[in-house]
Amino acid sequence: MKQFIIVIVILLQGSLLFAQKEKKYIHKGNQLYQEKKYAEAEASYRESVDKSKASVEGNFNLGDALYKQKKFDNAAQKFTDIASSSDNKAVKAKAYHNLGNSLLESKKLEESIEAYKKSLINNPKDDETRYNLAYAQEKLKQQQQQKNKDKNKDKNKKDQDKKDKDKKDQDKDQNKDNKDQQNKDQQNKDKDKQDQDKKDQKDGQQPQPDKLSKEDAERMLEALKNEEKNTQDKLKNKKAKGVKGRIVKDW
Repeated sequence: MKQFIIVIVILLQGSLLFAQKEKKYIHKGNQLYQEKKYAEAEASYRESVDKSKASVEGNFNLGDALYKQKKFDNAAQKFTDIASSSDNKAVKAKAYHNLGNSLLESKKLEESIEAYKKSLINNPKDDETRYNLAYAQEKLKQQQQQKNKDKNKDKNKKDQDKKDKDKKDQDKDQNKDNKDQQNKDQQNKDKDKQDQDKKDQKDGQQPQPDKLSKEDAERMLEALKNEEKNTQDKLKNKKAKGVKGRIVKDW
């Protein structure tokens, strides 16, 4: 019995020694935290947690030190562990509150809203949590509006790109048609020219009718007049002399 008592005393002394060291590291961590030496505070809190893994104070303060260093994912995990392992509503409310803050900083708005709601379930009177919940909900609303705006912007851009492409294709087709028409016109011109050249060449090979100059025509007309005058003169002379003897016809 005596030995049993001695063992218990030794165990109690050991527990007290660990508890003292845990408190010592937590106290040191708190001092460093106040001095905004968050990395050193984290190391001290980890020492305390090594001495007592179930230490709510050590784990909670470790989560705070991680949060201050913007290690939001690690902080969120720490507060999630605290909230899920504690039966104390006050502890759970604070853990969910800090979890909501860590998720909010990580832009995980929907998850942060859920965390704040869980915090309020455990402590409905926490005005800071209600404010943070309203803030997260407003940010989520703005995010969704921005997504819709970006979606519409993308749609408008795609529509405009399609219009530009259609216009470009249309212009390309029109240019092709114009070019084809120009080629066709040119071919027709070439053909007409070739036909005209052939015609001109053919006309050039035919004998050209004689062309009288004005002077030649006047001379020919004068000659005809003279010839006619001579003929008239002969007829007049012949009538004047009369016809000699009777004309006998041969059989």
